[in-house]
Amino acid sequence: MKKFIDFFIIKSIGLYINFLSYVFPKKAAQLAHGYFSEPRKGKLTKGNLPEILKEAHHETFQYEDNSIQTYTWKGNETIIFLIHGWESNSSRWEKLLPYLKKSGSTIIAIDGPSQGLSSGKEFSVPKYAEYVHVIAEKFKPKYLIGHSMGGKTCLYYQYKYQSDSIEKMVILGSPSDFKIIFTNFISLMSLNSRISKALEKNYISVLNLKLEEFSGQLFASKLNVKGFLAHDIDDTVVLFKEAKKIVSAWKEVQFIETSGLGHSLHDDDLYKKVSLFLFETK
Repeated sequence: MKKFIDFFIIKSIGLYINFLSYVFPKKAAQLAHGYFSEPRKGKLTKGNLPEILKEAHHETFQYEDNSIQTYTWKGNETIIFLIHGWESNSSRWEKLLPYLKKSGSTIIAIDGPSQGLSSGKEFSVPKYAEYVHVIAEKFKPKYLIGHSMGGKTCLYYQYKYQSDSIEKMVILGSPSDFKIIFTNFISLMSLNSRISKALEKNYISVLNLKLEEFSGQLFASKLNVKGFLAHDIDDTVVLFKEAKKIVSAWKEVQFIETSGLGHSLHDDDLYKKVSLFLFETK
């Protein structure tokens, strides 16, 4: 019943936006952009922080008109930087943290734009990568770990900024092609061609690339760091074939195919493999 109600609401919103596109096209495009780019989950308040985040050292950084929230579990000079995904926050790393802490490393997690305790209304990979860059420039992480859209942000960040400090990257359940995400959104809401063209024009400006060029596969092809990429064949949020695209382009990557873990990829055995990849002494 809930799925039917959600479906009805989404289609009704799409119908309203389509109608509006003939009367107030700019307003219609703004509404569509908002539904596509504004996370509706993942926000936190200081009063409702998960216990795992209460344990960390909190630090807020100002960037332009935005505040970027970080959480640090202090250790040695080796820095691991954690980048969560869409409609999430830094608490998603709770199950991985024990495996990373065993190394004695310092672990830093960041809340993405408009998520967790970070400010903002909109999420985009370029904006998220800017947040990552601000923190990475200060702390010089050695390892970068990203899940879902956080994984794609890691790929884009290293592609764009080419950080000298990053030696290894772990990418979990990441999408590759922005064009697919965009097309799926248009189809989900049954938006007409007027809105689709307006949104595409807007996102070409946001991404500074054509939609089909904003690809994890392209970003991975330019990387010179060692990679570990895991994806579940039963992932219904980001299809398994997206991982195949990224792997095909990455020069030096270890690919782990899982089954039954879904999009979250929370699994003891997988996290042991992540630790082995990061901390092996070969």
